Amino acid sequence: MTCAAISSGNGGAKTLVALIAAFAMLVGCANTGAKTGIGAAGGAAAGGLIGHAAGGGTAGIIGGVLLGGLLGGAVGNALDQRDARLAQEANQQAFENARTGSATQWRNPDSGHSGTVTPTRTYENASGQYCREFQQTVNVGGETQQAYGTACRQPDGTWKIVQ
Repeated sequence: MTCAAISSGNGGAKTLVALIAAFAMLVGCANTGAKTGIGAAGGAAAGGLIGHAAGGGTAGIIGGVLLGGLLGGAVGNALDQRDARLAQEANQQAFENARTGSATQWRNPDSGHSGTVTPTRTYENASGQYCREFQQTVNVGGETQQAYGTACRQPDGTWKIVQ
């Protein structure tokens, strides 16, 4: 049901950024709903995926869903739809046009939130899709967090975060 999944490595701060990135991509897929609800849904999905990836079994997945839902709701309150739209637009621009190592920035002058996305590697996967590994930063309330992920070009030309 999610439009995106992010790999965030280890640590709570990286998990928070993963949830922010998942939230940004989910807002692009959702047409209605309060930002808190979208954030909670995205956080729950991302938390479940993180729990599964960590090998936590059913208990780890359930714990990830619960924790992710709580954190995602908080992220949903922190980022508004314009933040998410600006982040998603920066992602698409960076994945499609930016050179490896070159950061694409976004900033919402109304909220003061900002971030960057920097492609770090480009390759063709086994299915023939072009993919880009990337580093993403998000600055909310003066605190900057980082995450890493992979996005692949879809048949319609858009990019989807797959890991």
